[in-house]
Amino acid sequence: MGDPNLMILAGGISSRMKRSLEARTNIDPTLRNEAQSKSKAMMAIGDSSRPFLDYLLYNAREVGYRDILIIISERDPSIRLYYGEKDRDNSFHDLHISYAVQTIPPDRTKPLGTADAVVQGLHARKDWRGRKFTVCNSDNLYSRTVLKMLLDSEHPNAMIDYDRDALGFDPSRVAHFSVIHKDEEGFLSGIIEKPSAGEIEKAKGRSGAIGVSMNIFRLDYDMVFPFVTSVPMHPVRKEKELPTAISEMVKRFPKSVYAYPCAEHVPDLTSIDDVGRVQEYLSKEFSDMRW
Repeated sequence: MGDPNLMILAGGISSRMKRSLEARTNIDPTLRNEAQSKSKAMMAIGDSSRPFLDYLLYNAREVGYRDILIIISERDPSIRLYYGEKDRDNSFHDLHISYAVQTIPPDRTKPLGTADAVVQGLHARKDWRGRKFTVCNSDNLYSRTVLKMLLDSEHPNAMIDYDRDALGFDPSRVAHFSVIHKDEEGFLSGIIEKPSAGEIEKAKGRSGAIGVSMNIFRLDYDMVFPFVTSVPMHPVRKEKELPTAISEMVKRFPKSVYAYPCAEHVPDLTSIDDVGRVQEYLSKEFSDMRW
């Protein structure tokens, strides 16, 4: 088993979730308040009305992760209040939870992006130098299978290559997902945001499957650090993005990121319309969860 370190990105302001509420008048008042006042990861959901993040942490613990770093927003205290208020070593069901705060610059209304979040995390956990860590979103529920696959990876860096057609999302939604390009040995050669039809066609593997990124990676601290710190701002979205930093890293170090193919659904809590589907999934898959 590899280094049991997991970084969870939860420092965003949930803007898409909040926008999805604007045109909806038939939302349960309790759920509306949760969506408006908390990080998506802390929305109470499932049969036991526990935070969505609990299910990701449960999966992580079950396969061997122990040292958890959560990147949090300076505006939302809900994660600290639930998991422990110390900066380091909050004990939660055999997990050791620490935090790094992703601040929002004075001239902006939201954080600088996922690469910036990782930088803040790596600065907070300099004891991870020389080691590997898995990094993922807080609003996706990644399976034990993929979390274990990355934890046990023998490659310097790795990611999950999700079959686009197996994700279980509406085609119009999946069409906007980032596609990944790989070489014949399965190593990443690039991550393409907002892909064109030609870039999507190029992403097809021998089986015809189109691989997409759901923003979960296994990274070597020392190798990725210079790339997340120097990644430029995206010209349109005006954010520093982790996929861009990783694409730059594989240009400099070819065959440094292995892409593990996987065909499964990934529950996603992006908008209020996702809540019902996520609830149904949790009721079926976590009926025996005991925390």
